[in-house]
Amino acid sequence: MGWFRTNLFPFIRLLQRVILTLFHRIVRHLADRPFVRSAREDPEAPQAFKRKPTAAVILGIFLILLSYVIGWPAVGVLGLLSYHTGKPIILIVGGPIVYGLSHLVFLVGLYLAGKPYAVALAKGAIRAAFDRMVPDPAEKACPDRSPRSDATSSLRRDKENGL
Repeated sequence: MGWFRTNLFPFIRLLQRVILTLFHRIVRHLADRPFVRSAREDPEAPQAFKRKPTAAVILGIFLILLSYVIGWPAVGVLGLLSYHTGKPIILIVGGPIVYGLSHLVFLVGLYLAGKPYAVALAKGAIRAAFDRMVPDPAEKACPDRSPRSDATSSLRRDKENGL
């Protein structure tokens, strides 16, 4: 165990640091792309969601959501079924078919929902992902100026406390 700890753990830490650095570089590069910038700079609700959706749009959104249920969960169920029956062919053949079917259902849902809903869905997903991974440049340049909640904040005599 001594050789393992002294020789392998530093290598694992170095590998972890390299992977994280590479990940951060890729994220920063993607954050500079025009579509990602426009998704992050326009946080208000898109125009597509302000109109009443048609039946085709509702069906399209339903198919998009259904495709997520069909995807990996269905492959997992097929895996459990093939394990309990002892027939791996169920997963070998059925897994790719069901997963491909989920992609087709997703694409049909995108087509029925229309371009405005597809773009709004993509921008919302990108905004949610990149807001967690990359801090907003405006927040970084202008730190929070709110009063700190430390032990002496109630003793300060200023306009914020009304004293």
